[in-house]
Amino acid sequence: MLDILLLLALATVATGVVWKGSSWLESASNSLAAGYGVPPVVQGALIAAAGSSMPELMSVLLATLVHGESGLGVGAIVGSAVFNLLVIPGLAALAGPGEMQTNRKLVYKESLFYMLAVAVLLLTFSLAVIYYPIGETGVRGTVTGPLALFPIALYGLYVFTQYLDAAEDELEVDTSIDLARNWLWFGLGLVVIIVGVEGLVRAAVGLGDAFGTPSFLWGMTVVAAGSSVPDAFVSVVAARSGRSSVSLGNVLGSNIFDLLVAVPIGVLAARGMDIQFAHVVPMMSFLVLATAVFFTIARTDMLLSEREAWFLLGVYGLFVLWLLLESIGLLSIIQTT
Repeated sequence: MLDILLLLALATVATGVVWKGSSWLESASNSLAAGYGVPPVVQGALIAAAGSSMPELMSVLLATLVHGESGLGVGAIVGSAVFNLLVIPGLAALAGPGEMQTNRKLVYKESLFYMLAVAVLLLTFSLAVIYYPIGETGVRGTVTGPLALFPIALYGLYVFTQYLDAAEDELEVDTSIDLARNWLWFGLGLVVIIVGVEGLVRAAVGLGDAFGTPSFLWGMTVVAAGSSVPDAFVSVVAARSGRSSVSLGNVLGSNIFDLLVAVPIGVLAARGMDIQFAHVVPMMSFLVLATAVFFTIARTDMLLSEREAWFLLGVYGLFVLWLLLESIGLLSIIQTT
């Protein structure tokens, strides 16, 4: 029992470390973008998304390269996507005026492209099982480098569509920004994030050992929630200042980056990633459910009400309850053998 409490304490402290490092990195990234006159599309779709998603990216790299737990890294990404879709909009709506306006661009462009990202990642895993199987069971496979380029190419298409929308924007360079100082804060933030994410990954591995369950189950909750704190902070602040489109757009942009870039980079860094299809399908199925719930609520009257915010949080509660029951052996939807 004491070991479990220590691991939970480690996860709590690591979450705080990730939050601090992410705040430094995001602030420095935005300043560098302004200092170099980066186009708005690049700043939004690449720099801002990469900055807020850096903890998730590091979780994939550390889990795969350091701990040999590629499933934990993928679980953290999927769990983070579920957290972003259900918890962050719910908290943002409750922290703001009690409701949040959506718009047609968010619903019909960003949300639909995000749905495509979910489908493409699942397709990539399916192709790995079909064409690069492991063993004779046909339920495991290796995501190779060429397969990993498939979702990255789709992210390139996403950036291109953003570019078309912002092609008429004029570029401005802020010459008052101290570039060297911001590069220093960028590097410091990255180091702090790595330290914090390593703590989260170690806590997830330790909890898996303590409960005798696969660590990816804990990656979907402990690592996912801890690494999503920066996105939650950005979205809540934006909602309280009346910028609901920024708040919800950050959620979808971060998720698109996580699914189409973070996971493939982990594959490329590790020169391949073994996946268990019996793990992937239930995880991705709940992500599809969360996506459908979010899309439906965002489209209804183009408004996220207080009641709907509580509903989103309730669905996430069911997600956590499901994983808890899986961890103690009362459910076996996710096949661990």
